[in-house]
Amino acid sequence: MALVVFNQKGGVGKSTIASNLAAISAAQGLRTLLIDLDQQGNSTRYLLGAPVGTQQPTVASFFDQTLGFSFNPAPPADFVLRTPFERLDLMAASDRLDELQGKLESRHKIYKLREALQQLGSDYDRIYIDTPPALNFYTRSALMGASGCLIPFDCDDFSRQALYTLLANVQEIRADHNAGLQVKGIVVNQFQPRAKLPQQLVQELVNEGLPVLQPYLPASIKVRESHQLARPMIHLDPRHKLTLALVELHAALA
Repeated sequence: MALVVFNQKGGVGKSTIASNLAAISAAQGLRTLLIDLDQQGNSTRYLLGAPVGTQQPTVASFFDQTLGFSFNPAPPADFVLRTPFERLDLMAASDRLDELQGKLESRHKIYKLREALQQLGSDYDRIYIDTPPALNFYTRSALMGASGCLIPFDCDDFSRQALYTLLANVQEIRADHNAGLQVKGIVVNQFQPRAKLPQQLVQELVNEGLPVLQPYLPASIKVRESHQLARPMIHLDPRHKLTLALVELHAALA
């Protein structure tokens, strides 16, 4: 199963959700891969503690290879790095992703990631894909190759307005390029149950029949410590309320 974590609005917790779900999958015994398609590299830093070195393979290295011609190209697995966490691997981000995008689009390489996911599917039980906050080449590539899409929502009215456009874009990609793509659901992030506006916004989404997932992920300062220490919540504090909510969310996606 390959899941894309995507929202065109930045700052909604994509990298945090993708990295923590991947860490939970691995901690529960599943062979897990996280692909970081966002040139900011937040998921990469979260799992490795630092950006990758210039000599290390990245997802940009993989895409760069597709621009050349070779009778014997390196398999996608050659661009995967081990993380400090057992059973959790990473295809790391790179700041070269931006410069490659135009070349990849002009050479019609939009299905190369789908081909890679098909090959990697025999090596991994779960693949999570962190995407940039834009419906660009990389996000489209991910949606065309994945089996499901998770949409983080941070209880903000701007996020709500963007949500309808996002859902329409995903449905269009499903209709035109990937009939197997499913919207697994909307992940409510940074939820404050005692605040009126978040409750109202989320309830309106539910009333509209949108696929809002349970549980809602609570707001927590602990996750900032998790980022700083480069330790996903399942490893930093397994009994924390946010960790338990993430574990429950992971189970709901099985």
